[in-house]
Amino acid sequence: MKIRDERGRALGAVKTPPDLVEFMVSLCHPTKSRCRVLEPGCGDCPFLLAFAQRYGFHHELVGIDIDPEAVRAAKRNMPTATIIEGDFLLWEPDGRFDIIIGNPPYGIIGDGSHYPIHSLKEKKGIYRNRFWTWQGKFNIYGAFIEQAVKLLNEGGKLVFVVPASWMVLDDFAKLRLFLAHSGHLTIYYFGRVFSDRRVSCVVMTLEKGRKGISLHDGLSPVSRRTDYAGELIRFETPEWLAFEKSGPPLECFFHIHFAARSPEVRAHPLVSTTPKSSLVPVLTGRNLKSGWIDYQNCYSGLWMPQEAAPTLRFFYAFPHIVVGHTKGTRVVAAVDDRCYPWREEFHLVAKADGLDERAIAAYLNSEVVQDYVRSLYRDLVPHLTLPMLSRIPIPQEFIPTHRLSLFAQEN
Repeated sequence: MKIRDERGRALGAVKTPPDLVEFMVSLCHPTKSRCRVLEPGCGDCPFLLAFAQRYGFHHELVGIDIDPEAVRAAKRNMPTATIIEGDFLLWEPDGRFDIIIGNPPYGIIGDGSHYPIHSLKEKKGIYRNRFWTWQGKFNIYGAFIEQAVKLLNEGGKLVFVVPASWMVLDDFAKLRLFLAHSGHLTIYYFGRVFSDRRVSCVVMTLEKGRKGISLHDGLSPVSRRTDYAGELIRFETPEWLAFEKSGPPLECFFHIHFAARSPEVRAHPLVSTTPKSSLVPVLTGRNLKSGWIDYQNCYSGLWMPQEAAPTLRFFYAFPHIVVGHTKGTRVVAAVDDRCYPWREEFHLVAKADGLDERAIAAYLNSEVVQDYVRSLYRDLVPHLTLPMLSRIPIPQEFIPTHRLSLFAQEN
């Protein structure tokens, strides 16, 4: 069992809690006397078994998995189903399906030392060319969603449990657009449903051929729209939307840059792994606190001459606001007065003179901003993203009058 679990993990498989399986099956009430039902990445077929026990074994039940051991377990568990050993992402079945349900694999395909799914790295180029929604690093579950939607009959229903990250990350912008044009989305946010994975999840359904989106917090309705077109999916309320409109967004007054990344810093000829009196620490998110910066401790294990910092990024040459990227879904900001080199984190460069950056940094750390970010984005992803940061409204009292006038003219 341990070997099979390790093999499944290497392919991104995660075992689904039985109560979640039952909830998802309850969303799949058959609309005809005999439905064609598919479980991709089926493992030992928990969804097909629960579906058959609830709605009858007379439906046409099909499962597919790339792992031979999983296929053998599925055949033992569901002898009346058709179980196929194959790559779902490259599969071309004979006919489409009325219901597709399951828990697709999660993970980014790449080298084993950096990404969890290294066994499929030879196929990554094939997948990228095959799936329109594949963008950036992507995650294999996004490709499973696209493939499943393509294999649905018109009027059919997809029910998947997946990480919530697709709702807000830029890498999934094309996936959101694809889903918006494919059918009606219903999303149930459940947070961390897997005891052995630190990932927030949603159950998503798509009814092919319809339009719109419905968002739930657990089972409680949050919002419903008929005009969804692929935007970020957030927990919007009238109160927080009003707050968001109370001032111009941060991106109107700051260029938002990302710091030099670890490989670039390590490759710099003046960076040392040995501390010296002539060098300063390369700072990381651990050095960034709410309202202040720890300039003493070197968490990166890297040092360099302070005067050489601008050769990594130009904005290391002058004081500016630094905002944490790796602090969870919250805003942690401080002004770097000493102009140190950084590895990672967001760096705000003012678009014009006259902004009170220290007051703005204090505002970004305020409880109202934390409530705003937590309320709209929960823990959909484990870090602050650029779109989240860029939309934070800046109170008008922090902005010079001439800048406010210019903003009003532009908008």
